[in-house]
Amino acid sequence: MITALRLRAEYRTDSPWVAVARPRLSWIAETDDPDWAQSAAEITLDDGRSTVVEGADHVFVAWPFASLAPREEVTARVRLRDALGAWSEPSDPCRIRLGSVPAEDWRARLIGLAEPTDAAQPFIVRRTITVDRPLASATLYWTALGAATVRIDGRPIDDTVLSPGWTSYADRLVHESVEVTSRLAPGDHVLGAEVTGAWYTESYGFGEEARRVYGDQPSVALQLHLLYEDGTEETIASTPEWEAAASPEVIASGLYEGETIVHSAAGPWWADSSQWPSAREASEQPVPVARFSEPVRRIEELQVVEVLTTPSGRTVLDFGQNLVGRLRLDVEGPAGTTIIARHAEVLEDGELAVRPLRRATSTDTFVLSGEGRESFEPAGTFHGFRYAEITGWPGAMDPDRIRAVVIHSDMRRTGSFRTSHPLLQRLHENVVWSMRGNFLALPTDCPQRDERLGWTGDAQIFAPTASTLYDCNGFLAHWLVDLRACQARSSGVVPTLVPNVFGFAWPAAGWGDAATVVPSVLADRFDDDQLLHDSVDSMTAWVQVELEAAGGAGLWESTLQFGDWLDPAAPADMAGAAKTSPGIVATAYLFRSLTLLAEAAARADRIEDAAWAWERAAEVREAFLEAYVAPSGRMVSDAPTAYALALRFGIAVDPGTRAALAARLAEVTRRDAFHISTGFIGTPLVLDALSDFGYDAEASALLLQTRVPSWLYPVTMGATTVWERWDSMLPDGTVNPGEMTSFNHYALGAVVDWLYRRVAGLEPIERGYARVRFAPIALPGLDDAAVELDTPAGRYSASWRRHDGRIDWTLTVPAHGRADVVLPGLASTEAGSGHHAWSTANPAPNPGSALSLWSPVAEIVLSPPAYRAVMEALESSDPGLADLVRRRTDWTLRTPLAAALFSVPASVVDTVGAVLDALGPPAPAASVQEDDH
Repeated sequence: MITALRLRAEYRTDSPWVAVARPRLSWIAETDDPDWAQSAAEITLDDGRSTVVEGADHVFVAWPFASLAPREEVTARVRLRDALGAWSEPSDPCRIRLGSVPAEDWRARLIGLAEPTDAAQPFIVRRTITVDRPLASATLYWTALGAATVRIDGRPIDDTVLSPGWTSYADRLVHESVEVTSRLAPGDHVLGAEVTGAWYTESYGFGEEARRVYGDQPSVALQLHLLYEDGTEETIASTPEWEAAASPEVIASGLYEGETIVHSAAGPWWADSSQWPSAREASEQPVPVARFSEPVRRIEELQVVEVLTTPSGRTVLDFGQNLVGRLRLDVEGPAGTTIIARHAEVLEDGELAVRPLRRATSTDTFVLSGEGRESFEPAGTFHGFRYAEITGWPGAMDPDRIRAVVIHSDMRRTGSFRTSHPLLQRLHENVVWSMRGNFLALPTDCPQRDERLGWTGDAQIFAPTASTLYDCNGFLAHWLVDLRACQARSSGVVPTLVPNVFGFAWPAAGWGDAATVVPSVLADRFDDDQLLHDSVDSMTAWVQVELEAAGGAGLWESTLQFGDWLDPAAPADMAGAAKTSPGIVATAYLFRSLTLLAEAAARADRIEDAAWAWERAAEVREAFLEAYVAPSGRMVSDAPTAYALALRFGIAVDPGTRAALAARLAEVTRRDAFHISTGFIGTPLVLDALSDFGYDAEASALLLQTRVPSWLYPVTMGATTVWERWDSMLPDGTVNPGEMTSFNHYALGAVVDWLYRRVAGLEPIERGYARVRFAPIALPGLDDAAVELDTPAGRYSASWRRHDGRIDWTLTVPAHGRADVVLPGLASTEAGSGHHAWSTANPAPNPGSALSLWSPVAEIVLSPPAYRAVMEALESSDPGLADLVRRRTDWTLRTPLAAALFSVPASVVDTVGAVLDALGPPAPAASVQEDDH
């Protein structure tokens, strides 16, 4: 029996509006029946039309009816037939309304201030409209070169912020569609908008090279469609005859600089009866297209957790969480009182650390009118911050009058992870917060400094994790439209930024490969084949650019590359100086994109294109193996990223070679004492490459390492988001001296996808999670792990827990899913829909030999308590001593620890020996032979 049945159209669940006349339909059933299966679906509209779709398809099912007309609304329901022929009850109704305006029907003109006095000047535009008879419906379409809040009679028409967001303005402008019937009773009304420059008027570039790329002044266009009850229609569209005036309150606004708001005792602008000047018509008049992704909204509010007084006597508010948004103040004070709020992510020496912001001042200024309690919240800017420095507050600071308003694109949360390991749990939450802050209108690198750009490399690296944590299919599909447009402007080269505000583009491996990776991830995770089909030409163009840059289907070593960006061994001022050769990274990505293109072309029935791509991939594989991989399994760059690329991208296919590469990967991981030694490229791959071959102890030691550099080091330093660098903050609490340092960058958080797939065991093996492989790794060092994941197949949940000498495993499979179950000590089996549980033995480890100064360093490092004790003893003597010993020691050797401490003072060596003696025998490391995890 089906207990719930949910239907949606296209991507959005937050709105009935769709951007296409033939919206695809998806549904999810919930049932307690074991092994339930769908055999058919009946889709019915409220006007009586219906059709039956045979089979099990339930994701992005083609629209089976006539195309929708503009503004046409229908209500759809679905009911399902099971394998025995029984029909379910219909689903709840799903409202669907076409939000797009045909290009020939778009009449609104982009308008702005006729005589602005400042660059990027905020303004207000308005018109009085008369509704002279009852309305059947009223629909407002609007867009802006900038950002706007649209109001009718002073009330915002919706709850979005910073709309319509940021797109590649030269190629695409998005319009919003809003139902406003209830706001327009017969009579006069004031329709208007408050407009700021936002992304359109921002200056992009570094240092003195920064400049306005798009324009100096914002503009807005509004088109109101009225359908009266008598059947007549009227369209009211913005023209230069509308009134426009400089904003009386928002005096200045910039994404990087912040906003200045001045309240006055004058009445609101929508009640002002004076005559304003006419607007100007913007020089650009693009015809906008309908939004199909979720807009930015206020998602939650955070209270002040502590009021700090800095060494210089300043007042700083700590919100306890690094976030993206702005402040809302409720305050009373004399007229002219000026409150200044400065924002930053961290403190340094007890003061606001603003150096990492570079030229972004991130300062908001609020001037009181003196008219009772006043509320302030910026409208055209946002900041990345945990701390806010407040000056000018009238009277005693009242933290209850201030909130941090969290904003981001309003995607639906899909993944949750739980473990009793507190640092790992916090790491997961840090990744969630970093995604939230950087998925704001488009996927950005960071939300705080003078950048906040759509770096393509960051997006492709993080796409699998993003697709796990949130339903970001529409969000990323929306961004890919701009990627394809920017690519077309660059003759097939995918820019490193989308939108490409730098203007130039060159083929950068790992960054340009967003064109192949991101569509493939979305097709696999969300079963969005249409998106993949739409991307094949873009994928082909990018691969051809790669081949040309490489000089053919061989090694790609002749062009500038980012390589394994931000390898922890790279100097602070040379982020690309990685241990792995840029040629290895570039050639591996050339192979990866060729294989992804081949798979996508095959799905799109472009068989000849697929065969061509497979042939080129084979040639690249041969060149890679010949140049970079020795018969012994050593690689030219003897670094984790190199081995992980060869293994995870499927370049090495011979079983013996793969086993040798994996063994060496485990060895170099031990060599670095289980400190992370990968940059952007290797970080998402290294744990998979280890766990694929059963090196679970090494994977665990790498994941759970707490000393710098590691995933958990920032957590021990109080991080609440993912850092750009492994050491964005140094152990002494100072900010990394590099010019490029952010405390909110999601790329290194790409490890989270591995937690869901491998540690919890929900690995998709068919598109849309129609089938998963449940083969969780009871990771050494963890007592438990549990996940819940909403997928196109429904909600999966999986968990394991050590308990009384056993491990309990559970799996819940949704109605549209199936699972291949592979658990230690049990025969492999298949699980259908429903809840499943197993229990297996958890053998107690045999005690190992006691460790001492004369134990090999290879044995010391395999005992996390022993290694930690040694490092803490060294550090207690000299903060830099532990790091020196760690970096100069090859921890795979049989050399006694005492020999590795050759330059350490004798008294400190004695202390190390004493702490090891006090530990007793260690628990042995898990075996590291290959298995079928």
